[in-house]
Amino acid sequence: MINVAIIGVTGYTGLDSIEILLRHPQAEITYITSSTKEVLPIESVHPKLAGRLKLDVEPLDFDELASRADVALCCLPHKVSMSYVPEILKRGVKVVDFSADYRLKDLSIYEKYYVPHTDPENIKQAVYGLPELYREQIKTASLVANPGCFPTSSTLGLVPLLRNGYVETDTVIVNSVSGATGAGKKLADGVHFPNLNENIRPYGIATHRHGPEMEQIASEAAGKEVSVLFQPHIGSFDRGILSSIYCRPAKEISAQELLELFNGFYADEPFVQVFDSPVSVKDVANTNQCHIHPARVKGQIVVFAAIDNLVKGASGQAVQNMNIMSGFDETLGLK
Repeated sequence: MINVAIIGVTGYTGLDSIEILLRHPQAEITYITSSTKEVLPIESVHPKLAGRLKLDVEPLDFDELASRADVALCCLPHKVSMSYVPEILKRGVKVVDFSADYRLKDLSIYEKYYVPHTDPENIKQAVYGLPELYREQIKTASLVANPGCFPTSSTLGLVPLLRNGYVETDTVIVNSVSGATGAGKKLADGVHFPNLNENIRPYGIATHRHGPEMEQIASEAAGKEVSVLFQPHIGSFDRGILSSIYCRPAKEISAQELLELFNGFYADEPFVQVFDSPVSVKDVANTNQCHIHPARVKGQIVVFAAIDNLVKGASGQAVQNMNIMSGFDETLGLK
């Protein structure tokens, strides 16, 4: 058994982390925190947990956390997490961090899209938490940078092609649609119900900070620089991401060979399923699965990848990483 702390339980990813861990046979939630200055019953934050989790939400105390937890799931926003992670690591507690603060290895790129970084030393030791690519490194990591939701879907759809040199790397186009939970709980005009209901709209045009993350991992997979044109959209559904990935072939591959390539690449992966027909967000909702459909369209390669943005795109992948770091079967608690 391991003891788990969740830092920042008030958001969607905090709640999903609790839901997953409540059914985990070898992990116990022992400490939950938020930015509150007072102790709050968990049901006052998440009423659906009434009678299911007998813990209060407490103000964060690093020494108290270290006395109660082996691993911390850090569900804090970008630019905030790096203020907390060093103190947790210093006390010997492993961390899976949900923010972007440790994903980008190039400090100048991080600071271009976010703010000046206050913990560059821990960027060097952080392992990017996409198990399908970095499982061996995750096993021995003390700090795992949980991937972004959009990069998870796009990377899983791209890597088999990049690793085998099947696509040109000068311009890969990723067009993604996310459910409204991707915007978080913060109130904003664009996710106000009358504006989002029965609607879909692009956002972050030419500025979305997941683009550099995609390029970093895609370039590692290809062994050379990959340029990704990324455009996200938000739609009027709760959870899920559908990414459509458009690539120009670098060498010939038939539709059947494409399917065989993906099936072979992910044959041993418990959470990636390859289909010869279209995929959809409803089929992956509330699961840690990624459904992929590779296709040939007018001489081009198009890959469709669907995940739940809060599970495989956040909390589920974090628990998958936690399992690997702890030496457990990585599927524990997940579906």
